[in-house]
Amino acid sequence: MYVTLTSILLRSPWQFFTLTNHGRKIFQQAHAAAGFLKMKNTGWWRLHLTLSAWESAAALRDFARSGAHLDAMQQSAKLSREIRTYTYETETLPTWAEARLLLAEQGKVLNFPA
Repeated sequence: MYVTLTSILLRSPWQFFTLTNHGRKIFQQAHAAAGFLKMKNTGWWRLHLTLSAWESAAALRDFARSGAHLDAMQQSAKLSREIRTYTYETETLPTWAEARLLLAEQGKVLNFPA
């Protein structure tokens, strides 16, 4: 399976409401997508993490480049200061501690200055 990890550092805690609205739509899109296996999230205050699992890299790519997810990505500079992503192939889902470590060590970083 292919797993994508994402961390989002919000510009302010008030952005949580916008993030939640995007997250609800993305969750619905993912559950309707071909090749979707699992999605979960965690976070507090300004730092939020998501994990999604997919049957194939193509299924993941099709999801990420369409619908609610694409809309959220296009608005990410307004919402966040930093986004980290890491995608890899694995047999097991990481724990949140493992996900944080993978993002810190291997994540692709997008910064959005104030």
